[in-house]
Amino acid sequence: MLTYALKENDQPFYQQVYSAIKKDILAGRLTAHTKLPSKRAFAKHLGLSTITIENAYDQLIAEGYLYTQARKGYFVAKLQNLGRYQSLAKPSPIRLQMKEEPDLTFDFSSSQLDSKHFPFSIMAKMMRQSMTDHKEELLERSPSAGILKLRQAIADHLASFRGMQVDPQQIVIGAGTEYLYGILVQLLGPDKIYCIENPGYKKLKQIYEAHRVTCQLAAIDQEGVKVSDLRQVAADIAHINPTHHFPTGISMPINRRYELLAWVNEEAGRYIIEDDYDSEFRFTGKPLPSLQSIDASEKVIYLNTFSKSLTSTIRISYMVLPLPLAKQYHDDLAFYSCTVSCFEQYWLANFISQGYFEKHINRMRLYYGRKRNQVMDCIHKQLQGQAYRIIENQSGLHFLLEVETPLSDQAVKQALLDQGIGIHSVSDYDMSMASPDSHCFLIQYAGFDIPRFKEALNTFQNIVFPKQ
Repeated sequence: MLTYALKENDQPFYQQVYSAIKKDILAGRLTAHTKLPSKRAFAKHLGLSTITIENAYDQLIAEGYLYTQARKGYFVAKLQNLGRYQSLAKPSPIRLQMKEEPDLTFDFSSSQLDSKHFPFSIMAKMMRQSMTDHKEELLERSPSAGILKLRQAIADHLASFRGMQVDPQQIVIGAGTEYLYGILVQLLGPDKIYCIENPGYKKLKQIYEAHRVTCQLAAIDQEGVKVSDLRQVAADIAHINPTHHFPTGISMPINRRYELLAWVNEEAGRYIIEDDYDSEFRFTGKPLPSLQSIDASEKVIYLNTFSKSLTSTIRISYMVLPLPLAKQYHDDLAFYSCTVSCFEQYWLANFISQGYFEKHINRMRLYYGRKRNQVMDCIHKQLQGQAYRIIENQSGLHFLLEVETPLSDQAVKQALLDQGIGIHSVSDYDMSMASPDSHCFLIQYAGFDIPRFKEALNTFQNIVFPKQ
């Protein structure tokens, strides 16, 4: 009679019996066609109910480890390929070690937003409204490009905020811009030469290379990406941040924008991908016009995300395709399921269409503008008399702090890291082989706690400007 030591724990007894028998079969202790005890006898032996044993046997039968014969009982099945599998199977020598993030007390360059001002109550209201007004639609399959209500709300927002006249059918919704980059590679073709700005967003290069496309680099100057570099690398696709470049913060002037539009029209098949990731936050004057809004030749693909305007954990982004590409998407790629749930799409559509998004942006623009000034004031007071310069243009959620120091960028970073403080320099985002020290450090202030920032800034000063 089989005997197993069963324990009172979170695992049901039938599952413990199932696991024990399965283990004996795989180990060869129970060979093929061995007859197992009857349910009643086995239950009595283990002090369990008959139904517990029956459940264990039924699961083993369903998985193919046991079989039954009428009026004879339960038997171990013959697993013909088990021996061959066990002889060929070799445990992997690789042991996964996940990269551990440093335990920081403060991070000058964190992209974290201020969570205290997230509109939780309005979001809850919009969710309840969505579940009341769209009961049937919430359980239907979303169109590939996203539900029309959300695309219409985004189109209306772009018209009022960015001066962009777009058809909702040109808009494609996706779970984050990284997903949309992959869609664009399929849409534009993997044989094209994609070019990104350098310094720039390193992950973008990794994403393109992961899609097995040629990814080249174009340097930037004080007006943005250099068109001469696009020509030099024979780029077909230019992926740029014209409104607020990351990490330098440069805003591209109108003459460079028209130079880019002239370049993209020189040859068929060229396109510009305009990544407008934090355009909502310009603190003086009106928002700069998007490149898409002055493009008359259907050559600019516009990308934006709600990760900066709401929170990074809301993985909802969208792109506006030129009409020919929009038709191509609906003809060739509409078999893809939309990667954003209907629940999220409907609440966000209500949030935008009922004016809450615009109110939130206006409120956060004021808040971040004040916080930006407060952070700069702290820097001016703390570093008074030192050789430093703030580089900014009253837009976006980060600016640069340039310092004169004998230390390398890496030495500054490591010295701060030893104190539990994180920081990134512009040179960290240089993807060329030679990465000179920039002595320009990113101050991404949106999520700053001001008292902790002051403490960290004092440590930064002592490291960068050591007392003689």
